[in-house]
Amino acid sequence: MHILIYSYNYYPEPIGIAPLMTELAEGLVEQGHQVRVITGMPNYPEREVYEGYRNKWYVTEQRNGVTIQRCFLRIKSKPNLVDRLLLELSFVFSSLPQALNGWRPDVIFVTIPPLFVTLPAFFLGRFYGCPVVLNVQDILTEAAENVGLIQNKLMIRALLELEKFAYKNAHSISVIADCFIDKLVKKGVDASKIALISNWVNVDFIRPLPKLNNPFRIESKLEDKFVVLYSGNIALTQGLETAIASAALLRDIPEIVFAIVGETKALEELRKCCRKYNTNNVLLLPLQPREKLPQMLAAADLGLVLQKCNVVCFNMPSKIPLLLASGCPIIASVPSTGTAAKAVRHSGGGIVVAPESPKLLAAAILDLYKNPAKAVELGKKGRKFAVEKYSFEDAIAEYEALFADAINRPFANAKQVDDLQIIPKLISEASNK
Repeated sequence: MHILIYSYNYYPEPIGIAPLMTELAEGLVEQGHQVRVITGMPNYPEREVYEGYRNKWYVTEQRNGVTIQRCFLRIKSKPNLVDRLLLELSFVFSSLPQALNGWRPDVIFVTIPPLFVTLPAFFLGRFYGCPVVLNVQDILTEAAENVGLIQNKLMIRALLELEKFAYKNAHSISVIADCFIDKLVKKGVDASKIALISNWVNVDFIRPLPKLNNPFRIESKLEDKFVVLYSGNIALTQGLETAIASAALLRDIPEIVFAIVGETKALEELRKCCRKYNTNNVLLLPLQPREKLPQMLAAADLGLVLQKCNVVCFNMPSKIPLLLASGCPIIASVPSTGTAAKAVRHSGGGIVVAPESPKLLAAAILDLYKNPAKAVELGKKGRKFAVEKYSFEDAIAEYEALFADAINRPFANAKQVDDLQIIPKLISEASNK
């Protein structure tokens, strides 16, 4: 198959959807398929275009058999609503020439959010006469509204219209957790076009490794410590203040150290939080290169998954499969009815506590600190679950089947233009306000 992947994020961005889309594209090439990736200039999570890609409209690269076609992005490090809109629209318009510069695809695969990327994808689907398959990593509109990222009612309405358009006109929709299915069906999506394909982890790359002589522990001066690790995106949905407040409650136990690994700018804000709680047991470290990820995860005695109370139930952190595969026990401070809580409980590899409760989080950490055998057992169960549930090989096979079905089973993309007529008007009104 000739597969065109539309993904705003891709290698060398180290966290989020980028590593997953990179592994998917390269895995499909290994199976004998032709893959082109349309993506932006790398910028995440710092929200600054990486050195070597700045002031360029287009860059085309080859990596591990994948053709990577990069496009200009208008990026502001601290964007307001208009800046965010202009960022997404810059990718919409700059990506089309790149997408048209190459072979005709048999199928187009687009990952959302961001939602606006569906516009060029569906245009290309009509232009090439090929199906578009959506991969829903998050239901953006409700998630953004719940955490206060978007408050403009007209913009929310515009995004809901775009969301409805995307679901209606996609040939198929892959989702990463079962509660996404219920949510999409309630939004009017035909259940027959939804496929559940969990995000995966390469269990040969991410695996249990010894703590003795661990490079990450040595470099960070953590050899004799009980390491509580949080690594990844630091954003509105995470609530890292809960971890720092918990660290303050445990500062009288010198062996327990919290290691928080994230983007540099976000760490500056966390330093203020550490001063607020007067912590002396929190180590703030920059994001590590992906090749060091197995050693970093192996350095941890337990891993944290954090969400705020207002995070909607279908948010599924990508760090859960990674921690499970590494054999690191998890403490998840997340809403009890959400996808993250369900995944941790189902795996047997961790403990779930109420979100935004430093006392409960500190108590759970102290429990595993005092009961190392319990922590080891949780880690073993988590590893076993990851091998069985989050197999990369199974995910690749499921996506191959999904794409083949889309190619072989025609789908009528009717009334696409009519569906979208209301969106520009709503966006214009929202921007003016």
